[in-house]
Amino acid sequence: MTDPTGTEALLARARSTYTPIDARTAAAEIASGDALLVDIRPEAQRREHGEVAASCRPLVVERNVLEWRFDPAGEARLPEAGADVRVIVLCQQGYASSLAAEALVRVGVPRATDVAGGFDAWVDAGLPVQGRPAQEDVEDSEDSEDSVA
Repeated sequence: MTDPTGTEALLARARSTYTPIDARTAAAEIASGDALLVDIRPEAQRREHGEVAASCRPLVVERNVLEWRFDPAGEARLPEAGADVRVIVLCQQGYASSLAAEALVRVGVPRATDVAGGFDAWVDAGLPVQGRPAQEDVEDSEDSEDSVA
């Protein structure tokens, strides 16, 4: 019998390699200094929806270079990167970050995880943000790369 296909199966396989966490748990780990929050959303998405507040020390690493920046043995790794680092990946809705967290686990960052529900869940939890447009100005972003119809 073959493995199931499709995006739901892909996400299920990815999420089976780590344990996603909720936004409040992520914020607590970040505040305690036990974790690094990595926002993988493209600049346009951060500009449109806002960002995690600077007080949370988010690190912006767009998705297309994530593995190279966090490979513990890679020449292009960031100074913050390492096999023992707790990396919490954040995207807009928790889909792209699931695949990214899995990739980090596979590249040698076994404590990587993501925020279930992404930045939307962060906002819904009332956690600190900046640059967020007024609520009435925010439209549903069906063309967002993290949106799922």
